[in-house]
Amino acid sequence: MGILSRFKDIMRVNMNSIMDRVEDPEKTIDEYMRSLNSDLGKVKAETASVLANEQRAKNALDECNSEIRKLQRYAEKSVEAGNEDDARKFLEKKVKLAEKLSELQAAYDQASSNAASMKQMQDKLVSDISQLEARHVELKGKLAAAKVQQGLNSSGSAAGAVSSSFSAMEEKANDALNEAMALAELRAGAKEDDLDTLIAQLEKDSNPTEKD
Repeated sequence: MGILSRFKDIMRVNMNSIMDRVEDPEKTIDEYMRSLNSDLGKVKAETASVLANEQRAKNALDECNSEIRKLQRYAEKSVEAGNEDDARKFLEKKVKLAEKLSELQAAYDQASSNAASMKQMQDKLVSDISQLEARHVELKGKLAAAKVQQGLNSSGSAAGAVSSSFSAMEEKANDALNEAMALAELRAGAKEDDLDTLIAQLEKDSNPTEKD
């Protein structure tokens, strides 16, 4: 029976439940979109045939009902005219058509049910596709926002790294400056000590009596 054989499977699908469980929503959405569009195409292709079957079944049922009513009228007129044999023949044919009527009614009920099922499937598929499209747009927006945030995070990390590098260089420069200043102070102190020694020696040389 084509796509109608998948009626229950299509109708019980819950898109939101499926999307909430998948690990890769974008890939799953693409796969389901292809599947749903394929099913929708099959539904549309078969709908015309199903509706035509429904119409044929309805026409056959209506014709049979019309024929039964006609035979009933003929039987009644035959009785009124005193032609009981003719009336009996009309009634016998009516009974046979009544048996056929039940079959035609069952055929029409099935055809009508199939047509209703096709409409339900088409509405369900259109709804599912609409939901997936909305989720796809939402997902693309979230992915774009995530990429922007990742870029900001990356820029922040780079800026932090540059700042850290400058801080390290500044610290090394300060250490070098402090070391140079300390060395200068040491050298200055050493020069003052040499000068004191020289003065003491000169004073000693100028006072020989102090030498004894």
